[in-house]
Amino acid sequence: MDGSRAGRERKKTVSFSSSLSEKKISSAADCIHSMVEGSELKKIRPNSRVYQRYYLLDAGLQALCWEPSKKESDKARISLASIREVRTGRNTETFRTSGVYEQISEDLANIWVTGLRYLMQYGKHALDMLASSQDSLRLGWLEQLFSSAADSDRQEDVEEGIRLQSAIKLIQTVNPGVSSGKVEHRFKELQRVRERMCGLTLDNGSGVKDHIETKRLTGRNERVTKQEFIEVFHDFCTRPEIYFLLVQFSSNKEFLDTKDLMRFLEAEQGMAHVSEETSLKLIQSHEPSLEGRQQGYLSLDGFTSYLTSAECHLFDREHDTVCQDMSQPLSHYYINSSHNTYLIEDQFRGPSDISGYIRALKMGCRCVEVDVWDGPDEEPVVCTGHTLSPPLALRCVLEAIGRFAFVASEYPLIICIENHCSLRQQKVMLQHLVGILGDRLYTNPPDEGDPYLPSPHALRHRILLKGKKLGPSSDGEDGEVSEEDEGAEMCQRIKAANSGGAGPGRNEKDMLQKSVTFTAITQSNPPHLPPKRFQLLKELSNLVNLCHSVQFIDFPTSSTSQKPWELCSFHESLAVRLAGESPGDFVNHNKHFLSRVYPSPMRIDSSNMNPQDLWKCGCQIVSMNFQTAGLMMDLNTAWFRQNGNCGYVLRPAIMRQEVSYFSADTRDTVPGVSPQLLHVKVISGQNLPKPRGSEAKGDVVDPYVYVEIHGIPADCTERRTRTVTQNGDNPIFDESFEFQINLPELAMVRFVVLDDDFIGDEFIGQYTISLECLQPGYRHVPLQCLTGEELPHAKLFVHVALTNRRGGGKPHKRGLSVRKARKGRDYTALRDLGVRAVDEVFKMAAPLLREATDLRENMQNSVAVFRELCGVSAVANLMQCVLALSSRVSGPDGTPLLLFDLQDHYPTLEPQGPLPDVLRRVVSTYEMMVQASKVVMELSDGIYDRILHIQTTAMEFHEKLQSLAAKEGLKGRKVSRALESFSWNITILKGQADLLQHAKAEVQENMKQVHDAALTGNLTKKSVGVTRVRSQTRRGQDDRHATSPRGPSA
Repeated sequence: MDGSRAGRERKKTVSFSSSLSEKKISSAADCIHSMVEGSELKKIRPNSRVYQRYYLLDAGLQALCWEPSKKESDKARISLASIREVRTGRNTETFRTSGVYEQISEDLANIWVTGLRYLMQYGKHALDMLASSQDSLRLGWLEQLFSSAADSDRQEDVEEGIRLQSAIKLIQTVNPGVSSGKVEHRFKELQRVRERMCGLTLDNGSGVKDHIETKRLTGRNERVTKQEFIEVFHDFCTRPEIYFLLVQFSSNKEFLDTKDLMRFLEAEQGMAHVSEETSLKLIQSHEPSLEGRQQGYLSLDGFTSYLTSAECHLFDREHDTVCQDMSQPLSHYYINSSHNTYLIEDQFRGPSDISGYIRALKMGCRCVEVDVWDGPDEEPVVCTGHTLSPPLALRCVLEAIGRFAFVASEYPLIICIENHCSLRQQKVMLQHLVGILGDRLYTNPPDEGDPYLPSPHALRHRILLKGKKLGPSSDGEDGEVSEEDEGAEMCQRIKAANSGGAGPGRNEKDMLQKSVTFTAITQSNPPHLPPKRFQLLKELSNLVNLCHSVQFIDFPTSSTSQKPWELCSFHESLAVRLAGESPGDFVNHNKHFLSRVYPSPMRIDSSNMNPQDLWKCGCQIVSMNFQTAGLMMDLNTAWFRQNGNCGYVLRPAIMRQEVSYFSADTRDTVPGVSPQLLHVKVISGQNLPKPRGSEAKGDVVDPYVYVEIHGIPADCTERRTRTVTQNGDNPIFDESFEFQINLPELAMVRFVVLDDDFIGDEFIGQYTISLECLQPGYRHVPLQCLTGEELPHAKLFVHVALTNRRGGGKPHKRGLSVRKARKGRDYTALRDLGVRAVDEVFKMAAPLLREATDLRENMQNSVAVFRELCGVSAVANLMQCVLALSSRVSGPDGTPLLLFDLQDHYPTLEPQGPLPDVLRRVVSTYEMMVQASKVVMELSDGIYDRILHIQTTAMEFHEKLQSLAAKEGLKGRKVSRALESFSWNITILKGQADLLQHAKAEVQENMKQVHDAALTGNLTKKSVGVTRVRSQTRRGQDDRHATSPRGPSA
């Protein structure tokens, strides 16, 4: 059936907007009333022919009718008593191949599915059943709210109503994002309608109304009756998309009991070890009605409260604390870094302030910049030389750093010292550094024999100085070194652009404008700026140990002569050029050495470079202008939030392994890394404000949403929803997107909400999050404004799922996944080096890699086929498959036709009598899935060990590979290609071995999900030792202490 509503005058549209005349769907009764009025749907024949028909429920609630039809009207109907099952999803070949599924309006489908299922359960008495069940929870709670407000108003007669302001406050306690003006307008509009209706009934027949009664009605405009309160409450506090979600899991369609809630938490939210006690605790926290809490029921309002709570935010709260290994070398981490930290506006004439350091350090920054120059009264100052920005006293800067250095993080802080001082003021600088920072300064010389830097864990609460250092041959109190002056280029270009500076009639604005124009011409070919030399105090040099600044020459030079404690700083333009020309070399360079990238000096407006462009090359320290909000800072802030906002994030494994192949500019899959499919459904928005400063359209907002993926070039993409016109309160987007993520460890997701406007779309809000931090299931996304602060009550409601590339994606025709199996299957190939001894070793791995791929993909394809037959979406897990199956296996007498035997490690699915064809196919595909899973468990360890043995044998050639290549007659580029092929092959072997281990873990998780879902769905044979432990609830259930077997052991 399809909810297409075009082409008929008699069409019925069900709106989810907040217009007074359109009622929101918030109960099964609303669904049934809508069905009585009718809707346009689509009828599909077994031959896949599609017919558009108008369907409606007859007034007696006993038959489904449609028109037009060639049949007589009394025959164009289906008795509800003859309907055995209402099934959702692509359950038949006809639905899978007709193409109609993509055209279905989910809003309308939900109405018909909910209404039909309720009618099948209660028949023509459904509305009576609904009235009684609703009164006991939501209406009872609302009446209690109303009565308590009447008591507060000291109103003796509740029938007279409560004060208008009291009613508004009650509604805002449940929906704090709604404006009081909108609620008041709705109440008054409703009262005007009622008064007009009363005016008609008060007419005495002669055209004269009862003026006493009219005056009484007019006098109560500032009061709200109980019926008015309930009606307006439904308008502002009912979210249909949440009601339909509740219906999917509710056994009675009006609320969730503890078992229903368990199913939702396990199947959709991905929660493990859920018990009825867990569900009951959640109900006690979120259910507003006393009766619901006592009975263990979660009503629509309680469910909404839970879904909008912090527990259901998109961000996984486990990442609010440090959750990564902090014992690896410093070069293995990205480090949150600030550029010209003392500036709080632009680079040339903007103000300087100590608050720049305080704000950056509170935000988790672990690398700050201090440009030190000679100041008045023999006191060094911090500023950007050659600019109009006012200086700060170095002593004040160091005091602020010392005070806030470890407020947000205990891990090491790097201070980049750009020293321009005379020897006289360098002595003062030394006194301040030692006196203010004291024992926290790290002064131990580096270990000459260690090929890596110490770890962040080993350097906790220590401050590292980055700067120039005298050579070991310097014996005096000072020596000469090259000067670092990152701002000099900016100043030289400004002077060149303005022909010598500010002449008569020329102001700073003109100078800045011309300098920007000059930048566009010269940035691709920056002028050569020979480094100046200056005298460096030896005692100051001795404070620099683990971050010694050196000049970058080229990658071969660095690989042979650079020390682990030596750090190169790269101009943004140079770093981007190296990333494009030598991406693999840049990644390998950063495995051992720290690299710092600073913005182009011509970013006078303090704009930011894209940190992802440098992170993909492994650059650890990408300096950002923290004072400039926008996309780039959103990415930086969100990225470092994934590890407790401690300022350090572990780089992807492929960038840390000694021998690995990775190219930063790849636009394809990454060797050795399993791609994932990210499924995002943007369901709705709530309380979206007008864009800041927007006055063109008054209060009207026409929102739409962009979902952006940021990462390596192969992953960067974006998709957008449709525009929802004139609705910022609760727009329904209901659109799904799928993204292939080739390097998940470096991927980020960004939601951007814009206001559609013909003049130019305006920014409403955004939220950026690392892929690692996503929580699966139904989640709310708190939107942030341009400067990163949270917008009050503004949210998106989304569903998120991550699947592997083979097991997810678009459904295939039944059996196609398995039938194509090896035919046309892509196998990852190893490369020939041209070195005979090494190639012979790698050739032994080829059949093992094919076997490993077949094991994995046969298992994953069998799961996909079972999923398709269960009629669930491509993103569903096996728990959702089994729970969907539980609603379809009842026989004529209500007993299940299929049951699981949970005695074995692999649950078996056993028929309990004759089965229809569709269930026979379900059983056979389940058996195929179990068999493929067993093969993975039985063979994976042996294949894994043999692959790793070949990898270890090959690595024995690593140190002597160049000499072996020379013996084979390889020269120049051929040697480089052989080294690259060796890294490729090692990466493939390691990656395929890891994928095999992941497949084994996937089998264990799949079998556990089948086991738990069989218990939750009551599809188990009555056997000993298979009952899940459930805690006693207030509803008097007995404790059951039997243990349940888990999946196959590892």
